[in-house]
Amino acid sequence: MNRKIDISSLELEESIISISRVSKTVKGGKNFKLRVIAVVGDRKGYIGIGMGKAKERMDATRKAIEDARKNIVEVNIINGTIPHETTGRYSASRVLMKPASKGTGVIANTRIKPLLELAGIENILTKSLGSNTDINIIQATFEGLKSLRRKESVYKLLNS
Repeated sequence: MNRKIDISSLELEESIISISRVSKTVKGGKNFKLRVIAVVGDRKGYIGIGMGKAKERMDATRKAIEDARKNIVEVNIINGTIPHETTGRYSASRVLMKPASKGTGVIANTRIKPLLELAGIENILTKSLGSNTDINIIQATFEGLKSLRRKESVYKLLNS
């Protein structure tokens, strides 16, 4: 199931979801860095998320995009929506995702909307439950999208 995806054949788009300043308290005071969360996707079912930290914004952005390109997965999409209802869980966050009929659009939190759009999902209903920390909500959505099953795999489970 975890097959390697050749990203050279994909036309990936990039999107920065979050830029935040984080600090580490040390003996001499506080060390500040920037944390960037980025998403890459081809709008045809391939999506990846990544995080980068650095003192400079450009370095953190570059690291986040490189990390996102390393973590690309294939998402099962049928007619512009997900095939079945799923809940993604990560840490204290949960994201409930439901398929929606044509014309509904992407109804989602502002943090996860770019993730769903870059995956190629056009119609979906989502509800964020639990912690609403940026990285946790994004990771929970990513886990939920990875958990989507194909029709063939469901038939194999039922017939075995």
